[in-house]
Amino acid sequence: MSPRRTRSGYSCQFVVLTAIFGVGLPLAVLFVLVVDAPALGIPLFVAVLAGGAAYVVRRVRKSDQRRLEWARQAQLYEVQSREIARYHVLGPTEFEHAIAYLCQRDGCTDVVVSGGAGDLGADVTATAPDGRRIVIQCKRYGPTNKVGSPEMQRFGGTCYSVHRAHLPVVVTTSTFTRQAADYAAAQGIRLYGEQALAGWASRTGPAPWHDHEPAV
Repeated sequence: MSPRRTRSGYSCQFVVLTAIFGVGLPLAVLFVLVVDAPALGIPLFVAVLAGGAAYVVRRVRKSDQRRLEWARQAQLYEVQSREIARYHVLGPTEFEHAIAYLCQRDGCTDVVVSGGAGDLGADVTATAPDGRRIVIQCKRYGPTNKVGSPEMQRFGGTCYSVHRAHLPVVVTTSTFTRQAADYAAAQGIRLYGEQALAGWASRTGPAPWHDHEPAV
């Protein structure tokens, strides 16, 4: 019984055959043309060399672009990680004041920190540069403690009817459950999780009142 060929064996044969028929054979034909019919072979040979050089240049450029993009992403991640780490060590009240500062820094007026007992979900209120009333609920949570649907529904019950928000926002140092995100989308509540907050705080991402789809 003959030994059964493995997949790797077939792969090696495929590479060899591809090299022979895809590269070796055309080069051999080209060499014959250059020797026997230089008027046709030499221009063809030059064209092949030019095409190969252009292909190599394109590959090098793409490789350089990928390296630059990776470096940019790594730098962005470092900046945002360093920025969000500052918010994780804040207490709840300090976190509310930090969010209020970001609002002021980026052009909001009438910024008020109203968090505390009886705030009915409005920890920070402000007027955006475009005139809209912003009502923000702040959740300074640990990474594993997600903002859930019950909390979102409590905020949704007051942000419009009580606080007259044009743009309700929930900002957290954590993330949101799927149910919370679905409820927020249905109610027009903008979510700012850890990643979006890191972008806002480090000026590498938009503020909540900009029209966009934040990476929550």
